[in-house]
Amino acid sequence: MLSILIPTYNYNAFPLVSKLEELVFNTELKYEIICIDDGSNSPHNTENEKINELRHCQFFSLNKNIGLSNNRNELARVSKYENLLFIDSDSVIIDTNFINKYIEFIKNADVIYGGRIHPKSVSSNRKLRWKYGIKKEDQTVSQRNQNPYKCVLFNNTLIKRNVFNKIGFEKAITQYGHEDTLFSYNLYKIKANIKHIDNPVLHGDVDLNDVYVNKTIKGLKNLNFIYTKELIEPNFITFLRIFKKIERFKLNYIFALINKLCYSIFKSNLKSNNPSLYIFELFRLSYFCAINLKK
Repeated sequence: MLSILIPTYNYNAFPLVSKLEELVFNTELKYEIICIDDGSNSPHNTENEKINELRHCQFFSLNKNIGLSNNRNELARVSKYENLLFIDSDSVIIDTNFINKYIEFIKNADVIYGGRIHPKSVSSNRKLRWKYGIKKEDQTVSQRNQNPYKCVLFNNTLIKRNVFNKIGFEKAITQYGHEDTLFSYNLYKIKANIKHIDNPVLHGDVDLNDVYVNKTIKGLKNLNFIYTKELIEPNFITFLRIFKKIERFKLNYIFALINKLCYSIFKSNLKSNNPSLYIFELFRLSYFCAINLKK
């Protein structure tokens, strides 16, 4: 029995749901597909309403925006089956055996992550998210198994309901960023059985450069919240481990100054048609040092 859960915001999720409904209907599983729009009041919801016409599928929109973490919590709450498959609405299914691959392993793990890949090319105004995704997220099964907990992203993850209910997504996080990081850390704390498989979805809607820069800023604020509230062990995240070393030698003040002096230069590069991942990492680290000093 499978509940496929799709959080969305200002996006047409109907093509994804239609494809999933076609694939899962051809199996012997009892299933449901639920898609919830996070209060976007988007014109796309006219298309999303068509989801309600598909077999065992439902769509509805929240009255107000509650954030991705709470949207996922709500999806889990209203679903009814023991296996929860979370998929982001901008995912594209690239394998007709997508559902069958999860069925193959469904009894052998608490959490199964199928992975994500990015398209072979994008327009220049989407290169930042694309470059970062290819470098950091497009990993093989063997690469993910080197750090099985750190490599779980909830864009394409099946989890047992009883395990999800032990953790849930942090309700205080209402903006974009690092909700997956904290959830993965909590999976690590309870020693959940993680299985990585080769069953990726394609990232179908790669963010524009300026959109991703703004999302990154929100994500760093979330990470600072997680860190200062001691919700996570810093050594679990490479970024925080580096920050702690910088802080130990009081270099965080220098990085914060670099951010203040170079902020506009950094953003100009990152929003350009040829963004640098080196500049991106320097921007992230210096910005984090700056906001952390304001705590």
